[in-house]
Amino acid sequence: MHEMELHDLSDDADYAASIQQGSESMNRGDSSKRSSCSEPEGAEILYLKDNVAIHPTQYASERISGRLKLIKQGSSLFMTWIPYKGQSSNARLSEKDKNLYTIKAVSFADIRSIRRHTPTLGWQYIIVVLSSGLAFPPLYFYNGGVREFLATIKQHVFLVRSAEDANVFLVNDFQDPLQRTLSSLELPRAVSVANGPSPTLSTESASGSDAEKGASDQSSVSFQQNGRLRQKHNDPARDISIQVLEKFSLVTRFARETTSQLFRESHIDGFTPNERKKHSQSSHEHQHNLSSHEHQSLIMSNDSQKVPEDVPVTSDSPSDPLEFDRLSLVWGKPRQPPLRREEWATFLDSEGRVMDSKALRKRIFYGGVEHNLRAEVWTFLLGYHAYDSTFAEREYLISVRKSEYETIKKQWQSISAEQAKRFAKFRERKSLIEKDVVRTDRSLSFYDGDDNPNVYLLRDILLSYSFYNFDLGYCQGMSDLLSPILFVMRDESESFWSFVFLMERLGPNFNRDQSGMHSQLFALSKLVELLDTPLHNYFMQNDCLNYFFCFRWILIQFKREFEYEKTMRLWEVLWTHYLSEHLHLYVCVAILKRYRSKIMGEQMDFDTLLKFINELSGQIDLDAILRDAEALCICAGENGAACIPPGTPPSLPLEDPMAYPQLDDDVL
Repeated sequence: MHEMELHDLSDDADYAASIQQGSESMNRGDSSKRSSCSEPEGAEILYLKDNVAIHPTQYASERISGRLKLIKQGSSLFMTWIPYKGQSSNARLSEKDKNLYTIKAVSFADIRSIRRHTPTLGWQYIIVVLSSGLAFPPLYFYNGGVREFLATIKQHVFLVRSAEDANVFLVNDFQDPLQRTLSSLELPRAVSVANGPSPTLSTESASGSDAEKGASDQSSVSFQQNGRLRQKHNDPARDISIQVLEKFSLVTRFARETTSQLFRESHIDGFTPNERKKHSQSSHEHQHNLSSHEHQSLIMSNDSQKVPEDVPVTSDSPSDPLEFDRLSLVWGKPRQPPLRREEWATFLDSEGRVMDSKALRKRIFYGGVEHNLRAEVWTFLLGYHAYDSTFAEREYLISVRKSEYETIKKQWQSISAEQAKRFAKFRERKSLIEKDVVRTDRSLSFYDGDDNPNVYLLRDILLSYSFYNFDLGYCQGMSDLLSPILFVMRDESESFWSFVFLMERLGPNFNRDQSGMHSQLFALSKLVELLDTPLHNYFMQNDCLNYFFCFRWILIQFKREFEYEKTMRLWEVLWTHYLSEHLHLYVCVAILKRYRSKIMGEQMDFDTLLKFINELSGQIDLDAILRDAEALCICAGENGAACIPPGTPPSLPLEDPMAYPQLDDDVL
């Protein structure tokens, strides 16, 4: 299948420079293949290709060129891609930005598939998809070599061409490939030949992923060929699809060193150590100016800003979450009863306009919304309806939106079987959506059982959204965000448009380059540094500054951390944007602070911390965390806001549509 290439870069200066550098490197290629002096003992370089590049942005000048290798150690095969240092280009990317994309020894036991692209114009490129469903950025071969790359892999691992797409090569796919999609999550890792744990490359700077164990796909559920929904019995917790988030360590292991370095060295906030001290003192002064209406009391004086070089370790119970806190903390207000219909009516004028949107948002922030009122109120919180709209205007908009939704839905419903055969992207998206929706919240009676119409509605809405926002399409995790909306709205069109407005805020979370997620994780690291310096120092000493253990929290807004009802209550609090549009980051800080004693007392490393964080699901006190998050947000004040780069999700969409560009989604 031939496709039009998006980036024809043959006429830019960086390409000429990289060609020269690549030629010089290739002169050393043969000897490098036979020498492993720079590789771990016992490692053999099977394949080496220079001038292989990635495109972190849409700008040609920001292409990053590097060297791709296939390395064999023992019976295990690994892939690495290392960017060149000191490239002669006009790129605005710094060296540490380039290092962020480094691929350090990913094992083929952790790779699900490789997609090859041969565009009509431009150069061949490949996309490597991990068994978790995540994908590396496309690797462009400016000097050719894709065929040799695949041939070398085939000599050492089981590589088979997909029956559904001739450009896809499945890695270690021993089970019927016709019944599996490229990004299937029913096996968190690819099955190895020996059916054993994944090996690791014994080098300090690169490792495979041996901490995460494979899970059986016996609990999978699928759409049968006759179109009827079937749910198999062995489906504990339905969480296999979301394990891609827990398995993010498969990606972070090879990037951990470079990402942590980025967090250590970056000065985005512009603070020197002395300036940080001044800002902390400024925060102390700020909380003295707060009115009694906004907080109840101050606790723990800020008697010392000095933090010892070695993080103190304690084995005490985490019952006192603020034990190590060196900053003043303002306790948030107690939670209130949810907003009821009678009180809701007092916020509306005779024509249905919300008279004081800030007061309404504040009321919801502290108490949430009664369930039978959510369908009406959520449309305001999500921006679907304007606060100053009337009853009549909203009724008219609903009718118009309903007609628009039917038009969008008919676009994919009208695709014939013959068209579908020639529409690979549609087949891939449809297959992935169908695979996911039958595993979404099946423990709820609303989605339980075979042939449940609500599961079909989930599928239809997600397929329609993939056509409405074709650039973003569908990514795993979206079904988790849609599920509570459909549960509340009980209307297909209203659910679709509410989901559209939610994705206007959270869409960057699903960018394939993960730019939206990285910006939030970076902001989280800066907030922890500001609000809990000892914990920040501990993470720094234990190589945890990438904060990828919080990835699941942020991606799907804590959907897996709380019961369904509590999740909806948390979401409506976050949607108010009352204190901050980034309150979810303060919620992350609050949870980490509450369990700080256990994290530091047990000397958790990255893998132990990741496991511990995932096991917190269902054990977090939502009311206490919201109160802590409010207090932290007030305490941080302007210093906290300065830690969060402009445009960090879930900010309202920026005017620049390229602020979070979604690259061609070839691996949905």
